[in-house]
This record gives sequence, structure tokens and C-alpha cells, in this order.
Amino acid sequence: MFMGEYRHNIDDKSRIVLPSKFRNALGERFIVARGFEKCLYVYPMEEWERLEAQLKTLPFTKKDARTFIRTFFSGATECEFDRQGRTCLTSPQVSYAGLSKECVVIGANDRVEIWDKLQWDEFMNMNSETLSDIAENLFMDVNV
Repeated sequence: MFMGEYRHNIDDKSRIVLPSKFRNALGERFIVARGFEKCLYVYPMEEWERLEAQLKTLPFTKKDARTFIRTFFSGATECEFDRQGRTCLTSPQVSYAGLSKECVVIGANDRVEIWDKLQWDEFMNMNSETLSDIAENLFMDVNV
């Protein structure tokens, strides 16, 4: 499980250092993909393969399925860390997530997310006041 919030900078060559405990859990090879809400998702290979298997079950005849598959997989790249613990993001990924110098790297259970700091701050500001309502809606029929 990935958890925590960390601040890291992206350099001029689109390289970013991920926290060492995330690097250990991600392994030598991992996938960086476009996520939702203008951030990037980082998956360990095992989790990516599980997600890939689920996506293969989507009906090819449905336009929404084809659109999602194209968009999601075209924005995904297999990555690895260099000796300094950095990984290189693609130009389309950096552009999609609006990454500037300051980034926020968070653990989100089964994946890591990379956010532009301003985008993350805006997301947190927009959702912090409604978090209890969101939790209530999600867990209405579940005893937590």
C-alpha cells in the first residue's frame, strides 16, 4: 500500500525523484500513466497487469470503452529509476498534468500519484470541506 504526501521538484529534463519507500515498493520497472483530475498515476508492474486484465474485459464494440482504452494506454509508459532514484516522464505526461517545478507525490493505496503543487493545493481546497460528506456517501451501506 502506498500512503503519504511528499514534495519533490521536476527538473528541466522532466526527471523527478520519488520517495525511497515508494521506489522500493514500485520495483525496477513500473508504469506511469495519465490519471484523472490532471495528475499522473504510477503503478507497480503487478498492479498494472491486474488493471490491464480488467480493461481487457471491456467490450470492444462500445465507443466509450474504445475511447477510454486509447486515451489511457496511449498516455502510459514503462519506466525505471536511474542511479539517483529519478524517473523520466514523457513530454505529453508533463503537459497533461501541468507539471511545473514543484510537484506533490502522494500514496493512493494501490498507486502513486504525481501532481503539480498548485493543482494539488486546489484539489485539496475544493474537497477538504466536503470530505465528510463524500465519506458518508461512499460508506453509507458499509460498517466502517
